[in-house]
Amino acid sequence: MGSVIKLSKKINNSYLELKKSVEDKLVMVDERIEQKLQSNVDLVKKMSSYHLETGGKKLRALITLGASKLCGYHKGSRDVNFAACVELIHSATLMHDDVIDNGEIRRGKKTLNKIWGNQSSILVGDYLLSRCFEMMVEDGNLEILKLLSSTSALISQGEILQLQHKGDVEMLEETYLKIISNKTAALFLAAAKIGPIMTEKENKYKDALESYGKNLGLTFQIADDTLDYNSDLKVFGKHIGNDFFEGKVTLPIILLFQKINENEKKLLKDFFLKENRTENDFKKVLELIKNNNIINECYAKAEHYINLASNSLNIFQKSNEKDILKNLTTFSLERNF
Repeated sequence: MGSVIKLSKKINNSYLELKKSVEDKLVMVDERIEQKLQSNVDLVKKMSSYHLETGGKKLRALITLGASKLCGYHKGSRDVNFAACVELIHSATLMHDDVIDNGEIRRGKKTLNKIWGNQSSILVGDYLLSRCFEMMVEDGNLEILKLLSSTSALISQGEILQLQHKGDVEMLEETYLKIISNKTAALFLAAAKIGPIMTEKENKYKDALESYGKNLGLTFQIADDTLDYNSDLKVFGKHIGNDFFEGKVTLPIILLFQKINENEKKLLKDFFLKENRTENDFKKVLELIKNNNIINECYAKAEHYINLASNSLNIFQKSNEKDILKNLTTFSLERNF
């Protein structure tokens, strides 16, 4: 019988420390987003307000602010504007993602598409993106504009690639990594790289934070996918097994398929070929995952990216900001939400 990985009993406070270190600016980010989402269209106002009220960790905005601070940006509000841009891109992708997946719960509440329908959700997601690009143009930094524009394109490509491989339990781990590199890690990368671009740092610092963001994002997504087979709504903000019931193949299923016997492989294939999977199907998969120690294997792979992310910051001089961002790599794996 496989055992669930023993996560550190000592609470990793890096997320809270990062949040506290940029607390004033994070308030400004929220204000900026609320300001940009003002609209004369009642439905846009209702849906935007509902989305803002659902909260979220704002981790990508925090990384933008934290990396900017690490690079010596303290005065001014450009970091606030770009953190708001990153959050708007993320929010738009969540709205579109919920439509694609027929999602019903997001952050413990009903999704926008569940309340107002798919068409409105897609259009409001597009509205968020348009406001984001409006802010980028206002700043005028072409390098950051190019970075965030290409990031939006990568996210879309990642979503399409994932759709292409829906239900494909024989998907290569390499393909999975390409999907999550595009749909998740790309925005983490952009969030981390904005700071050194904005402060006109040498390329070696841009490269370092690019590597940090990418590997942090990979860790975060692997942990997210693993939690879906090892958590519940109360601590995670969504129902356990969402990926399974949506037919979405993630790392736990890919690793499981590599280890089980032929009869079990056929069973797993049949589950994912079905139009609708049952709770009983899910229980059988959870049993296979437990028996084959898959959760621990997933976390072991994530630890590789933790080390890459952490080591990327070695180029920076010792500082509180550096320590917080380094510790954040471990938080991304040890979190339970």
